[in-house]
Amino acid sequence: MRRRTSRAGRLGLGAAVAALLAFTLFPVYWMVSSAFDPAAGRRGSDVLPSGITLDHFGHVLDEGDFSRYLANSALVGLGTVLLSGALALFAAVAVARFRFRLRTKVLVMILMVQMVPLEALVIPLFLQMRDLRLLNSLIGLTIVYLAFSLPFAVWMLRGFVAAVPREVEEAAYLDGCGWWRMFRSVLLPLVAPGLVATSIFAFITAWNEFVFAFVFMQDDAMYTAAVGLHRFFGQYGTDWGAVMAGSTLITLPVLVFFVLVQRRLAGGLAAGALR
Repeated sequence: MRRRTSRAGRLGLGAAVAALLAFTLFPVYWMVSSAFDPAAGRRGSDVLPSGITLDHFGHVLDEGDFSRYLANSALVGLGTVLLSGALALFAAVAVARFRFRLRTKVLVMILMVQMVPLEALVIPLFLQMRDLRLLNSLIGLTIVYLAFSLPFAVWMLRGFVAAVPREVEEAAYLDGCGWWRMFRSVLLPLVAPGLVATSIFAFITAWNEFVFAFVFMQDDAMYTAAVGLHRFFGQYGTDWGAVMAGSTLITLPVLVFFVLVQRRLAGGLAAGALR
């Protein structure tokens, strides 16, 4: 009886997991299959595509100039990841290891920034970017994304830095390491999983963001991929094949980026202390 009960429980759990996976992955399947379907706009409720074609991708990349938008998003995303990772790591070391005046207030301010709705900051940031002559500029958009991803990155990396025992750093000093050598050879490998996690957050935030890119960019050539996808939605109709093809192209870099760093994220949690 116990074996039958445990077997029924495993079957029920497996069925629940399969249903959850199907519910989660079906929109992705629909997007990809519609991108290759020659009759994407007339597909209706058919689960299987009517055929396979690459015309939608050719239309998006050639006539829609989507390759330029992907390049703009890549530049903004990589810039945000590199700047936020470097600045957040040094800031996390400062707030976790050093004692200075207003330290607690700085941490509270970091949390308060996360509570402000992004939509409430569109107009103030627009006026500020206008005064700084950074509108319609990838550098200005990178600075905006950096401002939003940096507080979360600092707060997350602070926990990783604080979890590293001070005795490890003191042992490195006793072995003759200077601060920079200790930081590069001891502290950085231990907090690398947190740095990878914050990099994923910063990249996804910069890659998928729409509102600020739509408001700040006034030239079509400076659009990011999320804004460029909006061009295929017309007033009297929507080119669903192009929309799904563009959505697939937007999704692929995020998946590739996550696949490249997920091993470091998962393996570093267990191997960081040994290193």
